[in-house]
Amino acid sequence: MEEKVSVWTSNRFWRRSATWVTGVASVLLIFLTFDSMAQMKMGSAKDIEKKIDRRIPSPVVINYTIDYKLDPYRGHEIPIIGGEMRRPEGGIKSAYEKKEKFFGRDDYSEKEARELIHKGKLTIQAKNCMDCHTLLGNGAYYAPDLTKAWLDPTWETLAPAYNGKEYAIAAFLQDPPKMAMHERKMPNLGITKEEAKAVVAYLKFMSAIDTNGFPRNFGKIKGAVDARK
Repeated sequence: MEEKVSVWTSNRFWRRSATWVTGVASVLLIFLTFDSMAQMKMGSAKDIEKKIDRRIPSPVVINYTIDYKLDPYRGHEIPIIGGEMRRPEGGIKSAYEKKEKFFGRDDYSEKEARELIHKGKLTIQAKNCMDCHTLLGNGAYYAPDLTKAWLDPTWETLAPAYNGKEYAIAAFLQDPPKMAMHERKMPNLGITKEEAKAVVAYLKFMSAIDTNGFPRNFGKIKGAVDARK
């Protein structure tokens, strides 16, 4: 009499299951890879003109106001670029209309803005800023997270004395000990005036990236995590 073998102890069953699971997982991984690449693609100035949202917007966002508000539709805070408008399905989105002067200009071309932001990125890398700070989840936690540093309300309080928030940040970067605002004081890294301007452009651009509410602890400004308080 032939002995019945349980399917759960069958080598053939588990080999087939493993093959199917591997195949489905591979297809899913390929799909997610292409989707992630599309999400990480930088937007263009034409997207801004057409009011098309991109997770990583065009560099020309430095010409616009950038805010950070709680979107009830998505359930977390999002960057609001150039003013706010309502979504048809509910919630809020960027209007891409309201501009502001950035170091005296609000007409940076896409090429100019991209070059300025790139120089800021290179400066941050050259000065090893991530040895102390964090950007998009990467870096150290000794000093404040810089992902949304442009939106820190501290700069708004200093803006009048420096004729603008961007000038206040640039002044701090050029001589941090003189404007120490934290117990863990930033050293003077020898950042030049032009490098400081580029770093501020990079930080403003970073604040416009839709990071799904990251970092979560960056909520002590109006419209963000604790806006209802």
